[in-house]
Amino acid sequence: MRELVKLAAHSLAWVAVTPSVWSWQLRARIMGPDRAMESSSQFWALVPGLTGQYLRRAFLCRTLKSCARSATIEFGTLLSSASAAIGERAYIGPRCHLGWAIIGPDVLIAAGVHVPSGARTHAISDPSLPIRDQPTAKSPVKIGAGAWIGSGAVIMADVGAGAVVGAGAVVTKPLPDGAVGVGVPARPVRFRDMG
Repeated sequence: MRELVKLAAHSLAWVAVTPSVWSWQLRARIMGPDRAMESSSQFWALVPGLTGQYLRRAFLCRTLKSCARSATIEFGTLLSSASAAIGERAYIGPRCHLGWAIIGPDVLIAAGVHVPSGARTHAISDPSLPIRDQPTAKSPVKIGAGAWIGSGAVIMADVGAGAVVGAGAVVTKPLPDGAVGVGVPARPVRFRDMG
């Protein structure tokens, strides 16, 4: 019975977001999919509670590269890349900001986590140009299956499967599978027993 109720709620949300999906598709052709994603995710980020979770998921399932129907995306979470992917049973906490993130299955992301589109989203090498006019070098940031990202962390490099990133840590270099990374910049302080 519970699964039937969930399926009905997902179906209703799917229908409810259809005009927004059409709007996104039109705006994506005019201004590009990432710019269109920013404004759409801002709109859907404002819907609270369980209703918001269903509506965000329904919208993202139809607009992102991939988004699992079992994923949870909480209130206030913003996305800036239509190339993002969210895996099965992934949880993205409130007020997160995600760029080109590839989030594996069973990943837990706490509140206020930032995952920009790599470490070099803004160049700074030419002092004669304003930073906003310098070329960008976006790249995907992969968060492996079963990883746990603590509150307020900034993830600019890949995080391995089963890894844990401490609250407030800044990941600037890849973190291996099963590592527990803390600090600024984050460094492995130990490894989880993955056996």
